[in-house]
Order: sequence, then C-alpha cells, then structure tokens
Amino acid sequence: MGFLYTKNFNEQKERAMEGLRKALAEDKVDHDIIPLLEKINALDNYFTTSSCSGRISVMEMPHFGDKLNSLWLGKWHGEVVVEEVLEAVGRHSRGQLWFLVRSPILHVAAKTMEDAVKLLNLAIGLGFKYSNVKSISHKKLLVEIRSTERMDVPLGEDGELWIDEEYIGRIVNLANAQVRRFKGKLKRLEEEIARFNSQAP
Repeated sequence: MGFLYTKNFNEQKERAMEGLRKALAEDKVDHDIIPLLEKINALDNYFTTSSCSGRISVMEMPHFGDKLNSLWLGKWHGEVVVEEVLEAVGRHSRGQLWFLVRSPILHVAAKTMEDAVKLLNLAIGLGFKYSNVKSISHKKLLVEIRSTERMDVPLGEDGELWIDEEYIGRIVNLANAQVRRFKGKLKRLEEEIARFNSQAP
C-alpha cells in the first residue's frame, strides 16, 4: 500500500458516514446517486464527502456569479419539460435570469495516493474528464469526480425576457440531452465501482 496521507482515515470516514446518514434522514441527498455513494463507501479505502447528481436549474441573480444572493426559481435533478421551465421563468422579477446545467460532482476521500490515482483514472476513463486530485495534505487526500456537461444561458433581466417559448424549448432539449449523457456516465461509474477492488495493486 502506498504512502498514507491521513493517519486517522477510519475516524474521518466514520464522521463522514454519520453526516451522510443524517443527510439521508433529512432527504438532502439526490436520490439517484445514493446507490453509487453506497458502493463507494462500502470500499475500505474510500469515502464520499459531498455529492451532486447533476441538475438543470433556472436562477435569478443580482449579477452573474453572485451565488450568495441568488434565488432558485426552479431546480431539477433529471430531465425537464418546457412547461416546468416556463413556470420557473414566470416567477422572475428582478436581477439577471439564467438557465443553467451543471454536471455531476463527487468528492471522494482516498486512503493513499495509489488509491486516489486508481479512482481518478477510472473516472477519467468513463468520461468524467474534469476529474482531479483536489486536495493533498496530512488532513485529507481528496479526489474530485466531475464531468464536462454545462450550460449557462441568459434568459432576461429585471422581469424582461430576451427569448421566446420556442427558444426555451430548444435549450430544454439540449439540456435534457446533456442530462441523459451524464446520468449514463454515473450509471457506468456505479457499475465499475461495484467491481472495484480497493486492495488491488
């Protein structure tokens, strides 16, 4: 086994699992990613610290990038229909209005650098091209698993829409295609993790 970065790995994992159990009890975990989290956390040399299964959203922002003061008008962790998006858009009143797609993201703590590289190579090979080793320290060795799908489409500002219903239909179709793509990657990752042996060289 390689160099052990975190001497208290097992204690950290237990704390993370306590946090996950609490989040599950409070229904704060994306349902479709739970089987993948369970499979990763069943491995001796890994545990998850945070996750999102990817989403489509409509967001109202004072200005782009101001997440702190932004307001979700609609958020979906799967495919959407135009009517749902139009309903969310109809709640817009001020600031900038954006239609967004964000790919899945998982943060997974690894016990050793070899474990981290093994998981990273698996993720990249399955199409999670933006994956990386996010943190290397005596406290935590963290792998970020992230895909490439993303959309940032401005829809209007201060109650004025810049687009029509036909255009919204087109971007919804594009967004749903991206969702199908990254959900497929998540399923393949889950299947590979099920066969993953963390003790293999």
